[in-house]
Amino acid sequence: MQHFDWVMLLMLLLVGGMALTNLYSSTHIADTGASSLFYKQLLFFGVGLGLILVVLTLEYQKIARLGYVLYGVILVLLTYTLLFVKAIAGSQRWIDLGFFNLQPSEPAKLALILVLASCYANTDVPGGYRLRDLIKPVILTALPFVLIMLQPDLGTALICAIIFVSMTLFVRLRWGTLAILSGSGLACIFIGWKFLLKEYQRKRIETFLDPEGDPMNHGYQIMQSKIAVGSGKVFGKGFLEGTQGHLHFLPERHTDFAFAVWAEEWGFAGSLFFLSCYFFMLLWGINIAMSAKDKFGAILAFGCTMLIFWQAVINLFMIMGFLPVVGVPLPMFSYGGSSLLTNMVAVGILMNVRMRSFPTSTPDGV
Repeated sequence: MQHFDWVMLLMLLLVGGMALTNLYSSTHIADTGASSLFYKQLLFFGVGLGLILVVLTLEYQKIARLGYVLYGVILVLLTYTLLFVKAIAGSQRWIDLGFFNLQPSEPAKLALILVLASCYANTDVPGGYRLRDLIKPVILTALPFVLIMLQPDLGTALICAIIFVSMTLFVRLRWGTLAILSGSGLACIFIGWKFLLKEYQRKRIETFLDPEGDPMNHGYQIMQSKIAVGSGKVFGKGFLEGTQGHLHFLPERHTDFAFAVWAEEWGFAGSLFFLSCYFFMLLWGINIAMSAKDKFGAILAFGCTMLIFWQAVINLFMIMGFLPVVGVPLPMFSYGGSSLLTNMVAVGILMNVRMRSFPTSTPDGV
């Protein structure tokens, strides 16, 4: 495999191994050992590795041609969830496929990256983008954003918006355009708070500002997460020895708050090792974007890196109490098949761009 990206694969396997170890612990059953959730995630991880191999056999320019097709399919699936899917805990997010519950909002983020990268790469705007140049990218972002907000899923919708902002800044805006967009963004935040957010979403933000004000209800998650992280101290309590997770004080310990379990059991030292591996992988992604052989490859690699980066930052800050709880999983670490497969395909695209950044790379496969 000429120019195969062994560095990214190594980082992926390290992060995936720690994620599976953590999931085993957080869902451990005293009498039987590993839970069914662990085996499902292990299967998803194996499928994800297979998808990476598939992605690597295609030129990433060919993947771009499939971007609008995937984007259209995702919009149809998002619309389907709103019209026909039964609400679970007040949200319409999952389509039951029998063997797998598909959450269309997860691959929607990757589809958005593909179409935005294609859009920006095919537009040549000397001096930077003006407002009228952003009409198409804004529409492409607004469609999945609105459909995801209606589910409602504030966290995933925000990730779509942040991806748009990150990729747009990467391709360069004019200062006047940036000033207008910044003012519009502040206005949208005010309007969203007053008219668009549901009561429980506003309550989450209020709880973030004062978690002790409602310690037995909305502030419970944040407080228990901070206790778990802090109680790990330097070297942690040990594998399967975390009390906050195993005694069920910590809610969502295998999904949104999975890293709190890791921090409790492995401590500061284990957390530092995990974060070092994780963010080295992201720095490697930035390096791939900077060394891409063409504009489309650079924008695509940057978008995939930002997808993982912003989800990780929001999740980790949420766990430590620096951000409100918005339901954003830690990529490739939190339990969830749709999220895991989406982020592993993003890693596969990064590896694809890296492999084809060299002039001697073979054009048709690995």
